[in-house]
Amino acid sequence: MVIRCGMFLFRQFIAMGRLSIALGQGGLYHLDSGQTGPHVTIHLAHQGVFWRILLKPDLAIGEAYMDGTLIIGDGTLDDFMNILMASNNRWQRHWLGRLAQAGHATVTWWRLTLPYRAKANVAHHYDLKDSLFDQFLDPRRQYSCAYFNKPDDPLADAQITKLARLAAKLCLRPGQRVLDIGCGWGGLANALWEMEPRTRITGITLSENQLAYAKQRATEQGRGDQIDFHLRDYRHQTGQFERIVSVGMLEHVGAAHFNSYFATISRLLTADGLAVVHAIGVNATRRRCNRWLNKYIFPGGYLPSLEQIVACCSRHGLKIIDLEILQGHYAETLRQWRIAFDANIDLIKQDYDDRFVRMWRFYLAGCEYFFRHQDGMVFQMQVAHDYNTVPATRRYIAEQEDSYRTILCSDTLFGQTRPLKK
Repeated sequence: MVIRCGMFLFRQFIAMGRLSIALGQGGLYHLDSGQTGPHVTIHLAHQGVFWRILLKPDLAIGEAYMDGTLIIGDGTLDDFMNILMASNNRWQRHWLGRLAQAGHATVTWWRLTLPYRAKANVAHHYDLKDSLFDQFLDPRRQYSCAYFNKPDDPLADAQITKLARLAAKLCLRPGQRVLDIGCGWGGLANALWEMEPRTRITGITLSENQLAYAKQRATEQGRGDQIDFHLRDYRHQTGQFERIVSVGMLEHVGAAHFNSYFATISRLLTADGLAVVHAIGVNATRRRCNRWLNKYIFPGGYLPSLEQIVACCSRHGLKIIDLEILQGHYAETLRQWRIAFDANIDLIKQDYDDRFVRMWRFYLAGCEYFFRHQDGMVFQMQVAHDYNTVPATRRYIAEQEDSYRTILCSDTLFGQTRPLKK
C-alpha cells in the first residue's frame, strides 16, 4: 500500500511517455503520462532507491545510475532523459518538489565562490586527465557550445565557426591587447592570434592542467612571445585591454559574484574597448542548480538569467551592444560529444572505471536534453563603454566570420586542411 502511494505521487511528475519501474522483487509499476513519448523501463535494486528518488530526484536519479542501482531495461538513456527533462518543470511546481528544493535553493544562492574555492571547483572538473577530453572534443579542445551553420556540420567545423564568429564580434585590429578570461586549454587564444597575428593576447585560467597544456601548445607553435597564459583569478587581473573575451566562464563565478565579474570587465576594458561574453543562461529570473550536477560535475555552477546580466552591466557602466541567442546549438554539440565519448569508450576505460563512465554519460545526456526541453540557452553578448565601438549594422559579423573561417580551416597544426561547408 505504501509503495503504491509513492508510485501515485511519482506518476504526477511524468509529463510525457510512460515510465515503468521494476522494484527488485517487489513487482512492476507502470506510470503513464497519457501523453505521447518514449516508453522506458528502469530496474531499481531495492525500495530504498525508489524512496530516495521520489524525495530527491534531481540528486538521487543520477547517483543511482552511476552506482548501478538504477538500470535502464526497455528503452535507452536518450529515452529516459527525454522523459526526465520534459517532466522536470512539473516536479519543480509540485508541492513535493518545492519542499525538496527549498533549503537547497537558499544555500546555493548565498554560497560565496571565493578565489580558493573557485580554484578547487575548477580543478574538480578541468584537471581531469587530458586523455579524457581528447576522446570527445575537437582538435582545438573547444569545451563550449559550437555553432552549426547546417545540422550536419561536423563538430570540428562547427567549433571553427564558433571561434570565427567570436573573433568577428570582437572587431580585432592590429596592436590590440586582448584578454581571454577563462582561457581553458588556449584554443580560443591561439585562434585569435591566427586570425589577427599582430595582437597581444593574455589568457587566464584557474586550471593547472589547462595552463600547462596552453603554454606547451603556444611554445610548440612559436607563439610564446605573443600569447601569455597565467594561473590567475579574474578578480586579480590588472592592466587595460582593448578587447576582452570570456567563453563558458560566467556560469562558474556564482550568483553572488556576477557583480564582481562585470565590474572586473568594466575596470579592465579601455574607454573605446569591446568585450564579448559567451555563456549559458536561462530564460527565468533565477535557476536553482541541479544538485547532482553541482555535486559531481560542476561544483559552484550557477546559470544566470538575462535579467541578472542586464542589471549587472548597467550597474557597472557597460552598454549592451548586441545579444545573440544560440538556439539549439548546444544540444547538438552535446550530442556529438556523447557520440565521440561512446565511440572511444575503450580508451577512456583505460584511465577511468565504470562508475566514472556512467557518471559522464549521464552528464552529457542530461545536459543535452536540458537544452532540448527546458529554459536553458547559450548567448553571446557584446558590451562596451561606448556604443560607437562597433559598426552600426551587423553585416560586418557575417563578412568577417567567413574570412576568419577560411584562415582557421587552413591551419594544418590542428588538422583542419579540408574546406569548410558553406
